Amino acid sequence: MEPTLRDGQLLVVLYGRRARPGDVVLVDLPPDADGRSRPRAVKRLAGPDPQAPERLWIERDNPREGVDSWSIGSLPRSALVAVVLMRRDRT
Repeated sequence: MEPTLRDGQLLVVLYGRRARPGDVVLVDLPPDADGRSRPRAVKRLAGPDPQAPERLWIERDNPREGVDSWSIGSLPRSALVAVVLMRRDRT
């Protein structure tokens, strides 16, 4: 999520909060092409998938790194884990 978030920052998240378009969210990504699980990821919620409104469209802030709905498709709403409320540098 660079440049929005930097590696090593601490995130304060809220579980169960309804996410809105533009929110930074914590999501469970589907397995990769080889079936290996991916770690939880921090992404930006763009909104509902225009083709399937019951699913979520996520995007990355750095177009050169990571995956998002352009590469893995939309996610089920159950993949949304939490909404990021704030970030802090480690001190």
